[in-house]
Amino acid sequence: MKLTLCILVFSLAFQASLLFANEPFALNEYAISLMQKGEHDKALEQLQKAYGMYPYDQVLKKNLAEAYTFVGQRQLKENNFDAAAASFDRARELFPDIPRYYVMRGIALYYGKYPDAAQNELERARGLGGDAPEILYYLAKIQYDVGNLAAAVDFLEKAVIIKPDFKTASEMIEKLKRELTVEKSMDKGYSSKFVISYDAESKSHLAGDILSSLEDAYSNVGRDLSFFPTGRITVIVYTKKDFKSVTAGPDWSGGLYDGKIRLPVGGTQELTDQLKSVLAHEYTHVVVQEMTHGNCPTWLNEGLAEIQGRKLFNPAMQQLGKAARGGKYVSFKELEDGFTSLESSSAALAYQQSYSLANFMVAAYGWPKIIDILNNLGTGMKISDAMKKSMADFGLDYDGVIEEWRSYMKREFGSRSSE
Repeated sequence: MKLTLCILVFSLAFQASLLFANEPFALNEYAISLMQKGEHDKALEQLQKAYGMYPYDQVLKKNLAEAYTFVGQRQLKENNFDAAAASFDRARELFPDIPRYYVMRGIALYYGKYPDAAQNELERARGLGGDAPEILYYLAKIQYDVGNLAAAVDFLEKAVIIKPDFKTASEMIEKLKRELTVEKSMDKGYSSKFVISYDAESKSHLAGDILSSLEDAYSNVGRDLSFFPTGRITVIVYTKKDFKSVTAGPDWSGGLYDGKIRLPVGGTQELTDQLKSVLAHEYTHVVVQEMTHGNCPTWLNEGLAEIQGRKLFNPAMQQLGKAARGGKYVSFKELEDGFTSLESSSAALAYQQSYSLANFMVAAYGWPKIIDILNNLGTGMKISDAMKKSMADFGLDYDGVIEEWRSYMKREFGSRSSE
């Protein structure tokens, strides 16, 4: 009897050990099925358990690294750059000799505004696997952002040699060469948050005044939007001819932000209220860009910039008044895209209408709602979803906010308020 009992106990223990031994692989199979369904977070959880049970199996280890990669790529798309960098770091810890994980972590760090750390990761990838077009491209972007245009061109030209059909790199080379031609003889000035490049023949005191005005904008815009960029921001002052050559912008443009604030100041020698307005306007684009990671409809971006600029210089809005009285607004769906292709009069209405809606939203719902919408956009949401989520306690969505604005405009101007 005792012998039978011992055999039974041994048999049960043996079966249990077999089940335990097979469990990591069962979890692995389940994780693979989850990944095929796109459920990467759940797959990651299963693989973490499996790898914890059997950390010496290379298949489990590889699948876990790939699960971290899939999660990191999703976080990257959602503009959750810190989380993405952490996910790629965990993949890299499992396979420290694979360059791809360094590259992906470097890209996440770049977009997360950690240029030094990003460069370090990309250079480590380069050391492990040699030059690759993607690595060289992002190294070029880092150099470009800090004003090292010649170094950026060098990286890009190497990338194009390796990949001759790398169109984005080729186009960037042409752009940088135009900028180099104009900017190579410029002087520089610095403040705590800005670096300015300006024509050596211009009066240096104007550059200093511009920097001072931008520091004011840094405080004022930051107070409204509760956001203060940490990196130093580049400002370039051009003649109108050079501005056109570098940016290919429309003749009516008073400035441009494309990662750097670019200003067609021309022969201006004094800091006027109008120029202060332009500086506040362009700096607002810096803040909106960083808060939304570039995912902001043009009307909201320009509307918020106009709010800040018009605090300093507030010209009449004749086009808006005419449109309001005739009920001939531009659709805000159309104003979600850029304005640079518009003619001067159409652009004026686009800016004034954008300002009007943004200003109405601030007055009616408050800056916290604007901030919430921008933060939602920063997660990758569409404007309709971002506004619906933010305005839920008002019982409004995107169309509802526009309808309230149209009602307000009708009261103000007696218009038909139809788009």
